[in-house]
Amino acid sequence: MIPSGADSNGVLATNAPVTLFPSPFPRNCFEEATALQKIYNELYARITCNEEWLGKIVEGLIEVDDFVSNLWKVHLDVQKEGYVQNLSLGLFRSDYMAHVLPTGAPALKQVEFNTISSSFGGLSALVRQMHTELLASPPGSSINYPPHPLLQSEVPPENTAVETLAAGLAAAHEAYGVSKSIPALPLCVLFVVQDTERNVFDQHALSRQLKTIHNIPVFRVASVDVLDQTSIPSSNPSRPLLYQPPHSPDSTFEVTTVYLRAYYSPDEYKSTRDWQARTHLERSAAIKCPTVLNQLSGCKKVQQVLAEPTGPDHLSSFLKGNDAALVERVRDTFAPQYDLSVNSQGRDLALNPDTALNHVLKPQREGGGNNVYKADIPDFLRSMPESDWRGWVLMELINPAANAQNVALRNDGEVLRGNVISELGVYGTILWENTGKILHNEQGGYLLRTKGKEVNEGGVAAGFSSLDSALLF
Repeated sequence: MIPSGADSNGVLATNAPVTLFPSPFPRNCFEEATALQKIYNELYARITCNEEWLGKIVEGLIEVDDFVSNLWKVHLDVQKEGYVQNLSLGLFRSDYMAHVLPTGAPALKQVEFNTISSSFGGLSALVRQMHTELLASPPGSSINYPPHPLLQSEVPPENTAVETLAAGLAAAHEAYGVSKSIPALPLCVLFVVQDTERNVFDQHALSRQLKTIHNIPVFRVASVDVLDQTSIPSSNPSRPLLYQPPHSPDSTFEVTTVYLRAYYSPDEYKSTRDWQARTHLERSAAIKCPTVLNQLSGCKKVQQVLAEPTGPDHLSSFLKGNDAALVERVRDTFAPQYDLSVNSQGRDLALNPDTALNHVLKPQREGGGNNVYKADIPDFLRSMPESDWRGWVLMELINPAANAQNVALRNDGEVLRGNVISELGVYGTILWENTGKILHNEQGGYLLRTKGKEVNEGGVAAGFSSLDSALLF
């Protein structure tokens, strides 16, 4: 009998897809991405605080996107009852590519901004460690790289993703304060994970850091078990979220922080019970990472509105008080993006077979495997009612250099080699009050995902990319 959770071959665990060598990435782009992360953290915290502005964007999507509509309904239901927690935690990742300008110079361009389940911080740090140790192996040792100028002169930059992400969770845990229960209960952090979670060890890196360095109890609960293993006492107006470990039913913990590594995809909500569980968490006193509003701020439509070259300058409005030159550096990372409204430039570009070749069509989703690329765009749009087009955003493709080569060790045992392109993700954490006051804001750690130059999508979990580390040049 194959154990629960095993794959078709009966294997309980397998390696994450990784590259054999670290990949080159432009130093100026890497340094700019890390330098901008804290202001990006601030930007998305302030967007989340502006319910009126965000609501106008969401209301334009709810008729064409059931997932966005249901998330907004969760917010409205809790708002009607009244929120009891005024703190929000973001564990973000901003993803970029190095776009090759006509001059041949690289420029940093943002692919997307992730506000929920920003994964692979734990594993990316391990890949960096693996590559660094291989680079340090002396000639003649059992495992060492062949001679190459780049491999001999550089090591991947330090990756502090685990420390940074765990410190963000620890900051929220501390900010929660004392137990709101009577009598007081021991406090904990709760990871909510997918029922069929595959990326377990990436998450364990964060929970281990919280336990060993910050001395914070951490528990995991599958999203399908949230309503069975957690409760909110109806007699307590503070609405603390209580967790009873199934292995110790006589023990009860009060949850300070709910870290969502689930609930980011429509297919995770299989019934009304799943939406009830999300509402249950949202209405509790636990600090959410993220809140529903913060998750909605990660919609691709938000990114497109921020990047609009004409009309109101939303970016400067949200980042007022910051140095104007710094705000312009953020703006410079935006790739051209368009809506698909009637008589719009975006509609013309998307329906023209020639111009469509230079674009990607994006829905309001996280994770790989959701986009439509190039020549497929016109027919895809014509296959649906025009009224549904507003649920999509057209983005000009980023043009990264594809002259580097690498070898990828896939998790299915396949070995791939050839020309590759890389996508850089930079991690940041921020804790803020709903008034906009920021209590904690840090950048630290990165993820490099590398794929074959002919591959469009970029997700690791979705099977398109491999984990990598960067050699800066």
